[in-house]
Amino acid sequence: MIGLSSYAGVMESLINSAEEQQPSSPLDKSWSNKQESSKNQKPGVGGFVLVHAGAGYHSESKAKEYKHVCKRACQRAVDRLKAGALAVEAVAAALVELEDSPFTNAGMGSNLNLSGQIECDASIMDGKSLHYGAVGAISGIKNPVLVANRLLNEAQKGKLSAGRIPPCFLVGRGAHDWAVSHGIPPCPSEKMATKFSLSAYKRNKRKMELAEKMDTGHNQTKKRRQSSENENGSGCLDTVGAVVVDLEGNVAAAVSSGGLAMKHPGRVGQAAHYGCGCWAENACNMNTYSTAAVESI
Repeated sequence: MIGLSSYAGVMESLINSAEEQQPSSPLDKSWSNKQESSKNQKPGVGGFVLVHAGAGYHSESKAKEYKHVCKRACQRAVDRLKAGALAVEAVAAALVELEDSPFTNAGMGSNLNLSGQIECDASIMDGKSLHYGAVGAISGIKNPVLVANRLLNEAQKGKLSAGRIPPCFLVGRGAHDWAVSHGIPPCPSEKMATKFSLSAYKRNKRKMELAEKMDTGHNQTKKRRQSSENENGSGCLDTVGAVVVDLEGNVAAAVSSGGLAMKHPGRVGQAAHYGCGCWAENACNMNTYSTAAVESI
């Protein structure tokens, strides 16, 4: 089982990263100036990125892959911060890297539902504005977090025509159609399935069919379900997430999940719900400390 502490080695401190670089290019010089300016404005504030690839039991043979994808996700966010992006943009970039990995239960390679389809949940929150965006049970989109982030951005623009309130949380077909209409390319569900997720689906389906044929009482059925949960290597890994602090001290958080293996079609998990999947809130007069948190199961 891999916990959050296993990923401590891939957390990136932008202050340390900047000190290790030499000002051999305009980008480095610009980065150094931004860091110095940030220090002058808010002493002690430095960019920071933390990611996790889900909690649960899995094959030890995949441990290296999980650590590698976490490191890539951290680096993707760090690169965005160095380029001047705010926390909410950087955290979305980290989640895209996690969703693109075939080893995580998010985006590509997510768990399949009872119908053999991939339906994903994702949410993102900006600690500066307290705006939030989310999608639930969305199919045919490679990076659900991009849809959640676009919902957040569109909501910040204010009301729609005729005074309509823009959506911040969409589900199912409505979420898919909204994403495509806003320039996010579709991706067939069958192309998002990997050999790992398909193998897990076939294995779980066989177990369910066998369980349905056997009528040995409630207790035995419960034991079989618990055993199945522990044996389903890739399926037990759930929500991936990240939190980011940018150079201005803003915080942001985001999560993405393929949900439970063999879930009922249309099920929306905790990852998409407001205040459940993630939370981000900058320090203010009422709050001494900034807060950013994501779920891991």
